Amino acid sequence: MPEAADVVIIGAGIVGSSIAFHLAEAGCTNVVVLERETRQGTGSTGKSMGGVRAQFSTDVNIRMSLYSIPFLNRFEEATGHPSGYKPHGYLFMATTQPHLDYLCTNHARQAALGLQGAQLLKPADIAKVLPQMRSDDIIGGSFCPTDGFVDPNSVMAGFMARALERGVKLRRATEATGIHVEHGEITGVETNQGPISTRTVVNAAGPWAAGVAKLAGEELPVEPLRRMLVPTEPFPGLPEHLPMIIDMSTGFHFRQEGVGLLLSWAHDEKPGLRMDFDPSYIEKVLTQAANRVPCFADLAVNPRRCWAGCYEMSPDHHSILGPAPNVRGLFFANGFSGHGVMHSPATGRIVSDLILSGTTEVIDARELNVQRFAEGRAIEETAVL
Repeated sequence: MPEAADVVIIGAGIVGSSIAFHLAEAGCTNVVVLERETRQGTGSTGKSMGGVRAQFSTDVNIRMSLYSIPFLNRFEEATGHPSGYKPHGYLFMATTQPHLDYLCTNHARQAALGLQGAQLLKPADIAKVLPQMRSDDIIGGSFCPTDGFVDPNSVMAGFMARALERGVKLRRATEATGIHVEHGEITGVETNQGPISTRTVVNAAGPWAAGVAKLAGEELPVEPLRRMLVPTEPFPGLPEHLPMIIDMSTGFHFRQEGVGLLLSWAHDEKPGLRMDFDPSYIEKVLTQAANRVPCFADLAVNPRRCWAGCYEMSPDHHSILGPAPNVRGLFFANGFSGHGVMHSPATGRIVSDLILSGTTEVIDARELNVQRFAEGRAIEETAVL
């Protein structure tokens, strides 16, 4: 007899692990999570910068952060494992009036939805955050002290460990090779280790999501987009709690990583599944770094420590959550556009709710269903790093 499960989750990264956790916490424990690699976190999760923030421009992303960040703060209480949450803040810096107006509009929206502590900063306040930084062209900014960073691998492992304790099964080195659909309904999943009978499948396959959707005959508008990260060697003289600092004029951003820094820059990149690191990127990002913080000209970088990963981009830079329109029992948890780690707690709760009861209180789930694109309801998120 083939194995049977109430729910099969394809993808054991941070999103799939959160969904498994939330299903198990709600009493649904006959769940199988498929991981095609021999270990978890080799996709986007383990290559993430680990940032978490509520400073978004749209209601639905702000609401997902308002659920997720407090959850990550009490993660150990909820799962028995640490999240590595460090509330060092995010500092957005504007050098033009349109950028400052944008931050002011976002700040008002965030406050209206209940975000506490976020504040608009004057140039003199920003200059104090990192005195070595060139700030002569900065006209203002925004800062939220509960934004910060987590350890993505630790969060993923914590979600999965508690789910396994509840009875969820994790199948490593197990790739979904087919999804069986009969009369418009899911009936099972084919894997390289044999079939699994199920009525519910969750696509949590990250950059590979579109291919998984096609296994069930569904089209999913998600494309991988490479992002590269450059960790530096130890650099003395940094403040003890340096926030994530974003230069809105260039897209360059950086944060503390141990006793060094982690640098990134939203460079031009064509969509495609690429996780190779381009060594020429180091000089480009260091040029951006030195332009904003002159002493960063002395940053040392070991190219062997640099890495690349993939965002999974949706057309409007918002996640695609909820049931597929044409295949009953297929659920999407995809297209996070760089926000999968920070929104993983909310995603797990939302998708679990939709599977078990068809509705959720976290957000208006209809806003994020895949049908929004065909129906002209796309919502553009412009605060994408």
